Amino acid sequence: MINQIVVILGITFLVMISPGPDMVIVMRNTLVGGRAAGLKSSLGVLTGNLVHIIYCAVGIGWLISQSILAFTILKYAGAAYLIYLGLVSLFSKSDSLGMEGAASAPSGKKWFLQGLMNNVLNPKGTLFYLGVFTMVITPETSTSATLVLISIMMLVSASFWLFFVATLDSGVVRKFLVRSQQAVNRLFGGLLIFLGLRVAVMER
Repeated sequence: MINQIVVILGITFLVMISPGPDMVIVMRNTLVGGRAAGLKSSLGVLTGNLVHIIYCAVGIGWLISQSILAFTILKYAGAAYLIYLGLVSLFSKSDSLGMEGAASAPSGKKWFLQGLMNNVLNPKGTLFYLGVFTMVITPETSTSATLVLISIMMLVSASFWLFFVATLDSGVVRKFLVRSQQAVNRLFGGLLIFLGLRVAVMER
């Protein structure tokens, strides 16, 4: 059990600090809508993690990884969503960061849904949690131990997002980024489109 906890802590932390679609969308939404938007987007991402965990636990994740059609549909849906968000960011107004853009920003529900959809439609999430349920949480792992390990994954993820959003929304960081609003919008747009294209060409 101790070995499993150490492995879970390590791989979850490494995945969290690795740049990817979730990090980009939470960063973008925090800068556009403030701390509340970032936290709601993070909550959407965490809910998406639970969705991946549930279907991998019951075996559907394995079916998706083995089915070319299912994996392809998931892959292209995720890629299209990322590219769409990238285009929105590219063509957004230069004053869309900070309080000036808060009035026209999406509602709290939309921030949450962006984080949720971004996570659920990412096929890498399926492969990651399928790997966890193959190598770390095995059929021999007891129900109580499984719940403990899943709770640890979620706690590490939630702690990271709280720290990440708080850092981005700090006065110094926000003032620096707001001064370069147009460049930041283009940077996020380009990153999201790049990640979308990368997802589109990924293989199982």
